[in-house]
Amino acid sequence: MQKLLLFVDKVSTFAGRLFAWSIIGLTFLISWEVFSRYVLNTPHPWVLDVQIMLYGILFMMAGAYTLAHGGHVRGDVLYGFFAPRTQATIDLVLYVVFFLPGIFALAYAGWTYANESLAIREQTFSPDPLPLYPFKFMIPIAAVFLLLQGIVEILRCLVCLRDGAWPSRVEDVEEVDVDKLKQMVHVKSEDIERLDRYVVKPEGQS
Repeated sequence: MQKLLLFVDKVSTFAGRLFAWSIIGLTFLISWEVFSRYVLNTPHPWVLDVQIMLYGILFMMAGAYTLAHGGHVRGDVLYGFFAPRTQATIDLVLYVVFFLPGIFALAYAGWTYANESLAIREQTFSPDPLPLYPFKFMIPIAAVFLLLQGIVEILRCLVCLRDGAWPSRVEDVEEVDVDKLKQMVHVKSEDIERLDRYVVKPEGQS
């Protein structure tokens, strides 16, 4: 079971990291368009459409990644004080009552929406129109990733209810833990304070 949970976490993480590269594309595209528009005086109307589509793809495909790493907004003011089994019970109810119906609706409506767009070969409304239906197919794809990760989260709730503790998640880039970093490099707080006295000298001293 744990291997299955971690495998789906890795799939969601891979998808999130893969589509995160669209940020690089957005950065270069916007920089190039600014240069082209204000220096070369040759704007490109289609660039705005591409920007919107790239950002939309990034936003949608980040959903499963964020869920896999517990990054979605949560009311931790009270939730964090509950025992793991109580947390799992709350999460399980919310996933079944709200998450699953919403994601099923998103997948179904998104698939219908995308196919209707494909049927009419829908394009953007800019002077240089671009095909819009490939972008709309990202809606049901993102919904499937979210649904898969949501099922894993439901299984995590069931495991927690059985064992009384949350199963582990796949690790990813996190904020630096200063205390752990000190332990790794064998540095004490006293050493840092002693170094600060040499580096940051009182005013008036050379």
